[in-house]
Amino acid sequence: MIARTLFLSMVLATGATGVAMAQDPAPAKGLEIELNGLASTDKGCKFTFVAASGLEQDLSKVSFEFVIFNAQGTVERLALLDFRDLPAGKSKVRQFDVPGISCEGVKSLLINDAPVCQGEGVAEGRCMDGIVTRSKTEAGLEG
Repeated sequence: MIARTLFLSMVLATGATGVAMAQDPAPAKGLEIELNGLASTDKGCKFTFVAASGLEQDLSKVSFEFVIFNAQGTVERLALLDFRDLPAGKSKVRQFDVPGISCEGVKSLLINDAPVCQGEGVAEGRCMDGIVTRSKTEAGLEG
């Protein structure tokens, strides 16, 4: 009886592990953009992003149009930021100085578009498909 109970416990534990593994989220199939930091500079605000590509193809050039919202929730500025290349399956850190902006006044950012999205075998508009955004700052980031 003890052996049977032990065997049944082992089967149930194995089955539960299989279920948990089946529920794990699939790796991202698009781009992930994280606002990782904001730092005040003499010129304005330095934005630090971590960009990761879940695409199967390398991107030779990608840029995003960001809308920067101020503390009142109104548009402060549109900025076109060139993320350069993003290799498939890799992460890159990119920093951008945006002059004339106070970091403390940045409430949120919106990725409005990806006007440049180039790479061999990459379909037009692919950079915005399934884009995942997050922020590790007080300012939010949406895609």
